[in-house]
Amino acid sequence: MNYKKFACFRKAACLVAGLAAFGLADNPISAYHYLADPGAAADDTYFYVITDSDDPAVYNANGYDIKALYAFRTKDMKNWTDFGIIYDARKVEGIGDIWASGIAVNPNDGRLYIVFPDGGGGGIGLIGADSIAGPWTNPVSGGKKLINNWGGGISDCDGIGWCFDPAIFFDDDGSGYFTFGGGSSDSRPAADNNNNIFNIYKFNKDMKGFDVSSKTALKIGGPKAMEASYIHKYKDKYYLSYSTADLRIAYGMSDSPMGPYTYKGIFMGNPNINGQNINANNNNHHGIAEFKGHWYVAYHDRRIANGYDGLEKIPADDGKANPVPAFHRSVSVDEFTYNSDGTMKELTFTKEGPKQIANFDPYDWYPALTSSKQKGIRSRSNFVLGKLTDYVLLPLSTKESWIRISGVDFGTAATGFTVQAGSTADDNKIEIRTGSASGTLAGTCTLKNTGNKGSYAESSCDVEGLKGIVDEVFLVFKGKQDSTMAIKAWGFEGSGTTPPEPQKPFSGTAWTIPGKIEVEDFDVPGTGRGGDVDSYNENDSEDHGAESNDGKSYREGTGVDIYKKATGYIVGYNQSGEWLEYTVNIAEEGDYTMFASVATDNSTAGFTLSIDGKSIADVAVSGDSWDEFTLVNANVALPAGEHVLRFEVTGDWFDIDYISFVPGKDADPTAVHPGLKLATSTTANYDVFDLSGKKIANFTARSMAEASRLWRDGSVKGSEKARGVSLIRNRTNGAVAKVRVAR
Repeated sequence: MNYKKFACFRKAACLVAGLAAFGLADNPISAYHYLADPGAAADDTYFYVITDSDDPAVYNANGYDIKALYAFRTKDMKNWTDFGIIYDARKVEGIGDIWASGIAVNPNDGRLYIVFPDGGGGGIGLIGADSIAGPWTNPVSGGKKLINNWGGGISDCDGIGWCFDPAIFFDDDGSGYFTFGGGSSDSRPAADNNNNIFNIYKFNKDMKGFDVSSKTALKIGGPKAMEASYIHKYKDKYYLSYSTADLRIAYGMSDSPMGPYTYKGIFMGNPNINGQNINANNNNHHGIAEFKGHWYVAYHDRRIANGYDGLEKIPADDGKANPVPAFHRSVSVDEFTYNSDGTMKELTFTKEGPKQIANFDPYDWYPALTSSKQKGIRSRSNFVLGKLTDYVLLPLSTKESWIRISGVDFGTAATGFTVQAGSTADDNKIEIRTGSASGTLAGTCTLKNTGNKGSYAESSCDVEGLKGIVDEVFLVFKGKQDSTMAIKAWGFEGSGTTPPEPQKPFSGTAWTIPGKIEVEDFDVPGTGRGGDVDSYNENDSEDHGAESNDGKSYREGTGVDIYKKATGYIVGYNQSGEWLEYTVNIAEEGDYTMFASVATDNSTAGFTLSIDGKSIADVAVSGDSWDEFTLVNANVALPAGEHVLRFEVTGDWFDIDYISFVPGKDADPTAVHPGLKLATSTTANYDVFDLSGKKIANFTARSMAEASRLWRDGSVKGSEKARGVSLIRNRTNGAVAKVRVAR
C-alpha cells in the first residue's frame, strides 16, 4: 500500500486529546458489508479489530458461509480504516472455512498475531504480521497448525465438542497464551454452574509453537457456556469471558491467566437499545482491549440486516435485498467501565459508539475506506497470499454515495486534495463538502479516465474553507454509472494544526485552598479531543437532576447530574468511574484536612481525590439518609501553587455538596462548617421491632444502611425468621427505618 506523505508542518500537539462537543462515533463501524465475530487488540498507536465475514452468504441463507478475515484500525475510535480481506481460506492450502478469530500485540517483538479456527471445528492456526495490513504468515515450525482434530497439529482438541473460537492473550511480562473451545461433549460438558469446554495453552517465547504440557482446562461456573472464550487483564486481575447458551456474555475473574476463574456475572446482554433487540435475538462474539486509558469491546449485532435506526439494508452477497438477519451480521464497538472492586459493569449498547479521543490528521495518505460513516458504497478485495491486499472503494455514484470523516483538524488551512483512483468513465467526480453530503462545497476533483478499474492515477484539486477543526467532512461520489470508479487512497495538502485549549476554572479564577469548592462548579472543558482537555467524565448523557431545576441543566451539555436543593446545587446520581476536575491554587505546601459534605443511605459509596494525577485520599461514604448531609474527612498533603484537583467516584450512589480544605492534620471542622455533623465509622446499637411495637432483636452496625442490609440478608440473630415489615431504630440518634423482608 502506498502510504505517500504530503509535506506539512505540524506542532507536537497535532493529535491532541480532548472532548468533542459535536458528535460521536456511529455504530456499526462498517455499513457496506456484513461482518461478524470480532477480535480486538491495541498498541500505543492504534486500536485494532479483526472480523470474519458473512458476505458470501446468500440472502436466504440457513447456515454460516464464512471464508475470510477482515481488518480495521483507528487512532481516534471514530474514524476507521478498513484494510479488506487480510486472510482468505479459499486461497490458503489446507484450510476450510475461517471463523471467529482472536488478535493480540506481542510485547516481545511488537508483532501482531492472530489465532484462527480451521472451519467449524477442524483445528486452530496461528499467523503473524508486522502490520495489520499484512502480509500474514504462519510462524509455527513446519507450517503446522496449533491444534488439529485430524492430525497435522501440535496437539489435538482434547475432547472438546467444538474445536474453534480461539483467542490470544499476552501478559505484561510477554508470556503468550491461547484459548479455544465450545459446544459440549460427554467428557467436556457444558452446564449451568459446571462448564468444562475451554482449554488454555502457553506459547513458546519464539511463537513457533506452544508448551503442550501447559494444557489447562478452564472450568468455570455461571450460565451454561456455548463458545467464545476470551481472556484480558485489568490491573492485577485476569478475566475469562464467554458466550452463554442463552446468548449473553458472562465472565469470571482470577489471579492467574491459567485460572481457576470464579464466576462474577453477565458483562453483555443480548444487544438491545431502549428495549429493542438489534441482534435478531441471536448469538454473539466479543473482543476486549484497552486503548489510551479507555476500555472498549467489539461485538456483532444484526442492525444493518434489520434496518435498525434507519440504516440502509444492504443486499446480500448474491445481490438480493432483505437478507436473513441471523446470517448477516454487523460489527459495532462501545466503551465500558469497571466497578471499584474490579468487576465489570454491564455494557450499554449505543447507536453512537465511543467518543472521539483524538483529532483526525488530514495531511496523511489514507486507504480509501477510512471513514466514520458511509452510504451508497461497496468494496472489493483482491487477496493474494504473501502480498498486501489490493482493496478499493466502489461508489454507487448514481445514488447518494459518500464517506464521512469526523473531527478533522485542518489547522491553518487545507489547500488541496489528491485522490488515487481508477475510472472507466469520463466526468466521474469527488466533491469535498462539510456538514453533510449536500453541505458547503470546498472543492471538486474530476477523476482521470484510466481505462479500467485496476489501473490507478492521481487526480488533484484545490480546496477552500477548510481550516481549524471541522466536525464533519464528506467525500461525495458523483457519476453517471455505478461502479465505474475504484478509489484506492486519498489525502489533503496544507500545513498547520489547531492547538488545543486547556480546561479553565468555571468562574475564570482558580479555587483557593484553604477554602471551599462547590462541586457543581467543575472546570469548563478545553477544546480539542481526549483526556488532556476534558474536565469531567460522565457515564451517560442525561442530566438526571434537571427536573429539580425546572427542567434546565445547571451545566448544559455535560450530562453531569446536578440537583437543586434547599441548600443550593449538589452533584448526585454518582456512579463509579465518573469524575470532575477543578483548577486550584494552593497557598502553601503542607498538611490539610479535607472535608466533604455528602448524603447517602448506603454503606458502599466512596470517592478518591488526586492532584495532577497523584492520589491524595481514598474516602469511604456511608449514611442513613439522602436528606441529611454529613461530613467525611481525610488528612491530605498538598503542594503549593496551581494544580488540577480530581474528584473521582469509586462507589456508587451518593450526593455531594462541596469539598473544603482546612490547614493542619485532624483539623476541627466546626469553625468552618457550623451545624454539620462529622460522619464516623463507629458502630451503633440498633433495635428491631415488629409492627405491634414488640422488640424482636438487637445488634450493632456501622450505619442504618448496613443495619437494614444485615436484617434483610438474615445475617443477624433473629432476622433469619423475619417476614414482612420490621422497624429498625438507631438507639443513639433515634433514626428509624422501615425494612421489608420477603423469604
